[in-house]
This record gives sequence, C-alpha cells and structure tokens, in this order.
Amino acid sequence: MIIVTGGAGFIGSNFVLDWLISSDEPVVNVDKLTYAGNLDNLVSVRNDSRHIFVHADICDTPRMAQLLSEYRPRAIVHFAAESHVDRSIHGPMDFIETNVKGTFSLLEATKVYWNTLHEEEKLAFRFLHVSTDEVYGSLGPNDPPFTETTSYAPNSPYSASKAASDHLVRAYHHTYGLPVLTTNCSNNYGPYHFPEKLIPLMITNARAGKPLPIYGDGQQVRDWLYVGDHCAAIRRVLEAGKVGEVYNVGGWNEKTNLEVVHVLCDILDELDPKSGAGLASYRDQITYVTDRPGHDRRYAIDARKIERELDWKPAETFDTGIRKTVAWYLVNEQWVRNVQSGDYAKWVEKNYQMRDAQSEASK
Repeated sequence: MIIVTGGAGFIGSNFVLDWLISSDEPVVNVDKLTYAGNLDNLVSVRNDSRHIFVHADICDTPRMAQLLSEYRPRAIVHFAAESHVDRSIHGPMDFIETNVKGTFSLLEATKVYWNTLHEEEKLAFRFLHVSTDEVYGSLGPNDPPFTETTSYAPNSPYSASKAASDHLVRAYHHTYGLPVLTTNCSNNYGPYHFPEKLIPLMITNARAGKPLPIYGDGQQVRDWLYVGDHCAAIRRVLEAGKVGEVYNVGGWNEKTNLEVVHVLCDILDELDPKSGAGLASYRDQITYVTDRPGHDRRYAIDARKIERELDWKPAETFDTGIRKTVAWYLVNEQWVRNVQSGDYAKWVEKNYQMRDAQSEASK
C-alpha cells in the first residue's frame, strides 16, 4: 500500500480518488483536517475498504513512525502543506510549522522506517514530495519558463517554506540515501478546490452576486494545470521517475488572472445565465483591489523533461479543463455551501475588506 499525506485537501483528495479508480492498491490517507482538509471530498470512498483515513498531524514524528510501522507502505506521496500565499502573509508561522517542520518530521520517521526494510524493499521504496513552481520566484514577460535547474528565489512566506521543504528532501537523499522524488507544479484548478483561490472564488462569488476582486491590474501570469492531469503526472513519476530527480509539472497554459476571470464569466454566462437580467454579464461584477505584497508577476513551467523522460504531458487544454471545472461547481452546490461556512467566511471577509480599504485609500 501507499501512504498519502494531506489526502483530504484539494490536490490530495483528487489524487486519492483517481488512485482508487485506476488501482486496487490501498491508500492510507493521513490528514490533520485543518480548514482546507475536507472529508466531504472523499465521500465517494467512505465505504471503500481500500481507503484508510487517519486523522493525524505530520509534525508528530512518533505518530508518523507508528503509522509507518503499522502499515508498512511501499511509498509515501507527500501533499500535506499550507498553500495559500495570502494566508502566509497574514500568518507565516503555520506555514513554517507544517511545510518545514512537518516535512522534517515525516522525513525523520521515514528514514528510520526505510532502514528497517529488507534490501529489495529499500530499493523499491519511494518518498515523493509534491511542491510548487513558486519556489523559483518571479519571471519577466520575456523570460524563459522555469526548468528543474532554475535557481530558487522564493518571494512569499509560503514559497519560502516550500523551498525549505524541497531542500530538506534533497538533503535526506544525498546525506542518508533516502530514495526521494520531487515534483514542482504550476497552478492547479479543478473539482474540490477550496474557494479562497482565484478560480473557485470567482465562480462562487459570481453566482452569489458578489464582487469579483482582481488584485492590482490583473495582469499577473500563471501557468494553469488541471488537477486530474497533475494526479496522472504524479502517478507516472512514482512509477518511473529516477530517484533523486526533480520533475516540473505544467499545463502549457499561460494566462493572466484577468483572462482567467473573463473566461469564467463567459462560461457562466452560457451555462448559468443571470435570470431576468437581460444581456447582463458576470463580467459586470469584476472589481479591482489593492495588490498583495510581493505578488509575483509571472510563473511559467517548462515541462519538457517529464515529457521527454517519462512520456507524460497534460491531456486537458485550458478550455476543456476550465469548462469541466465550472460544470462541477454548478452541480456541487452543497459542497460549496458546506466549505463556505465558519472560518472560511471570516477569512475571506477579512482579506478582501482590507484590500478594498487600501484601494479606497489610494484613490
């Protein structure tokens, strides 16, 4: 079996669901269930004996050691992380705790467990660390995309914490021989995406008749990767990746934030038009708010290495993936209502009220 950390979060839960569709191999899903961890994501496998959920914190090294000893996995796929840049600006400590200390604790427990394995099992074992393109910093308009050898230059507490975790994973390979793999992905989107991020926030705000807040001028560029494609890439790296290597995973879809919001509005105008509003468009709800501090201008992933060495490339274009995503949110209104309660609602109100106030003060 395999252990997946953070398997109740956005990408982790998609990975667990896809894994159980494509494989009979059991998954031990370890998640702390912070605000972004949601067992509703996994309701379809609630009674599946191949899915074993464990409520635990990766920072708890003895607990991680106990789970490894009990379940004896052949691989660990490590998603668990705090991942929202805005939250890292307001409260960086949680990011240091989970992304740095948590990865260290998991590596320590894994190192001990790995050294108990028979030689054949040690050779077959893998620790796959899922990271982000944000560790590479920001690109200018004409700069080539990030490659696996691009120097690290993180610009937010979030990306700095992920860079630190990447370095720890590399160090445990080179110092202790732990068989690791690292993937650095571009911006994911798709089902079960917690609605603090751009795409789900815009979909949910649009349908609720709320403003669609765009940071700055909206010309920040991101490469967009459909989450199902990302899951397929991780499975491929786990299957055939070379130990110690890094693989960048991208969608070959560079879009400005404003372009993305326009596309979302246009799809919603088609699939869920405003009732009784004549020719009114969801684009009418777009507003501009003060940019966040240190907002990277452009990310872009060069994903040729994983295509060349592992024969993987994304199956979805942005057009096909974003249409699937909007359709999913339209069908899953109850899931959206459930995650928009409590702490999430307070966070969104605090973050965007602050941006609005700054925008007014700058006029």
